[in-house]
Amino acid sequence: MRHLLSIDDLSLDQVHVLLDTAKELAHVTSGPNKKLPTLRGKTIVNLFFEDSTRTRLSFEAAAKKLSADVINFTAKGSSVSKGESLKDTAQTIEALGADLMVVRHHASGAPRILANSGWIQSQIVNAGDGTAGHPSQALLDAFTIAKRAHSGSYDFNGLNVAIVGDILHSRVARSNVSLLTKMGASVTLVAPATLMPLGAESWGARISYSLDEVISDSDVVMMLRVQSERMKNSFFPSEREYARDYGLGTSRLPQMKPEAIIMHPGPMNRGLEISGAAADSAASVVLDQVRNGVHMRMSILYTLLGGSLASVSTQSGEGGAK
Repeated sequence: MRHLLSIDDLSLDQVHVLLDTAKELAHVTSGPNKKLPTLRGKTIVNLFFEDSTRTRLSFEAAAKKLSADVINFTAKGSSVSKGESLKDTAQTIEALGADLMVVRHHASGAPRILANSGWIQSQIVNAGDGTAGHPSQALLDAFTIAKRAHSGSYDFNGLNVAIVGDILHSRVARSNVSLLTKMGASVTLVAPATLMPLGAESWGARISYSLDEVISDSDVVMMLRVQSERMKNSFFPSEREYARDYGLGTSRLPQMKPEAIIMHPGPMNRGLEISGAAADSAASVVLDQVRNGVHMRMSILYTLLGGSLASVSTQSGEGGAK
C-alpha cells in the first residue's frame, strides 16, 4: 500500500492490518515510552487547503509519536491565496523534503490527482476531499466500534449502524458506509429528503427518513454535523424543526438500546444535531474517537512508510524519546 486515498481501495485484509497495528501501537505507547523511533528522519507535511482542528492535530500528534518531523501548511496566508496551483504548491512542499503528504482539499479527487499525476513522488494520505471521502475517519470509527461495541471483533455481522443527519455534504458518511458494510455491518442512512444524496441507495446502505423508526434497533448511532457552511440554500425549515425531527436529544436517549453507543466525528453543533445530554452521556464515545484517531493515524503513517505489525513491540524497546 503506497497511498491511502479511499476506503474502496483497501482490501478487508489491509483493513485488519491497519486496525491490528493501531491496537498494538496504542498498547505500546501507553507504557513508559510515549514515542517510537520508527519514522525518525522522515518528514510528514500536513497540506490542508480547508480548515481543520481534529484531523490536522491528530495527524500531527501521530507523526510526532513516531518521531517524524512535521510541517504544517494551511492555504490561508500562503501562495495559494495568491493563485498558486495545486501542482506548484505540492512540488514546492516536496522540494522542502516531504516524504509523505497528508492532504485535505475542498475538491473531491484532489489527493488522488496528486498521487497519480506524476508531479511528485511523495506518498499521499487523503485527510478529506470535498464530499468524496475521509478514509482515516472511517478507520478510527471502526476501531472505536470494535473496542466499545463489539468486544474487539472486526466481524461486524449482525451490527446495526445508523448514520444520521447531513448525509448530502458528508464525506464521513460515504467512507463509513463503504468500510462498515465491507466489515459486515448493516448501515442505515437517516436524513430529511433534502439532505439525502441522489443515488444514495447504491451505496449499499438502507435509507430512512425517520430517526424514530431506526434508533431502537441501532447498536451504533452516528450523528453528523449539519454543515451550514456548505449550504447555499435552505435545506430544512428551521434549526428547531431539524433538532426535533433528526436531532439526538434527551427525549430520544431512552429509545436507544442500553448498550448502544453514540458517535460524532466533530465538531458538534450542540443543540442542533445532538444535545449536550447525549454528547456527554455514558453512551457517548466522542472523546474515544479523538483518542483512537491518534492511534489509527499512527498506524496509517507507520504502515505506509514501511513499518510492519511484527516490529511494533520490538521497536518500542529501542529507546524512543519520552
